Amino acid sequence: MIIKQSKNRWNYVFKGLGIIFLYFFISLFKYLPFDILHINYTDINDKTLIIYNLLLSATMIYIIFLIYREEFKLAIKDIKENHKEYFTKYFKIYLIGVIIMMLSNIIISKYGGGISENENAIRDEFKLYPVYTFISAVFIAPLLEESIFRLGIRSIFKNKTIYIIMSGLIFGGLHLMGMPLNKLFPLYLLSYCSEGFAFAYMMSKTNNVLVSTGFHFMHNGIIMSLQFFLLIFT
Repeated sequence: MIIKQSKNRWNYVFKGLGIIFLYFFISLFKYLPFDILHINYTDINDKTLIIYNLLLSATMIYIIFLIYREEFKLAIKDIKENHKEYFTKYFKIYLIGVIIMMLSNIIISKYGGGISENENAIRDEFKLYPVYTFISAVFIAPLLEESIFRLGIRSIFKNKTIYIIMSGLIFGGLHLMGMPLNKLFPLYLLSYCSEGFAFAYMMSKTNNVLVSTGFHFMHNGIIMSLQFFLLIFT
């Protein structure tokens, strides 16, 4: 998916930096339009904010698609032709990431650690707005996160090993923003980084961000389906 001719090298670096900047800028200043209009967003009803956030995410995805439109066209064609081979080949990589994540969480629980603030926030949101949280977590988040942390970072780092490490660490670290640094923090980081490393590995081998995105869809879909089950039957 990433064209590797030397003449395009800096073009891809700027693309990667551009979408990463876009993601963080919008994430940090997503309520800026309300401030400009002198509207306190905390006074806006939840349904309106949900629609606003969905439209904002859709806008980001659309801009990223425009920036990488040729690459996405190639990726779609490639995934149609090779999806069975990719699933068979990289499912075991996905499972390794899941196993590492589960073992990390078991050790965290054994030593008295709870769930991360990020996970706790998602669970609380799910109880209040299950449909929105499901759509956001299963469809929107994988598209955005894979575009930013896999495609964007891959555009910057040419070396595959450095790319996998940076992609996984940044992906995992951002999910732990605001969490205090304690003796269990490395395990929390490993828990979140494990799938990040797995997805980055897939991207480095296939050069197709839709491969890791597909597994990310599946991973979040399984987790959120379990949340639905617990919400209904407990």
